[in-house]
Amino acid sequence: MERIPITREGLDRLKKELNHIKKIDRPQNVRAIEEARAHGDLSENAEYHAAKERQSFIEGRLTELESAIGRAEVIEINSSVSDRVVFGKTVLIYNIATDEEIKYQLLGPYESEPEQGRISVHSPLGHALIGREVGDEIKVKTPGGIQEFEILEIV
Repeated sequence: MERIPITREGLDRLKKELNHIKKIDRPQNVRAIEEARAHGDLSENAEYHAAKERQSFIEGRLTELESAIGRAEVIEINSSVSDRVVFGKTVLIYNIATDEEIKYQLLGPYESEPEQGRISVHSPLGHALIGREVGDEIKVKTPGGIQEFEILEIV
């Protein structure tokens, strides 16, 4: 079973979401199904079908969260200066093609929010950055083609 790297805060967020689903979302949905059933003919009952679809989504997310929490490996982020890119570090990179600097923190897949500057160590870019040093140039195969970056700073 593959372990999932995650910070303590990320694991706490997953546990909080799981608890919310079990204690709030699931019971609310059960009540919605019961209420829709009371309206009669289920074959043409849109409320019933919507509630059943939501139930499927809730159960799927519940299973996913339980699996992720079970496979989570908490990695403490070391705040000391590092000469190599490792989990938890923030990296300033230069996109050679677009002439722009981008800053990303490398975290686990359940903490990834690229628009917030957090990418997964399992993403193509995150995978290419791990173990590299300032000044290294990397090539990353992306859906838009191969992109080249230079590592400017590791924080």
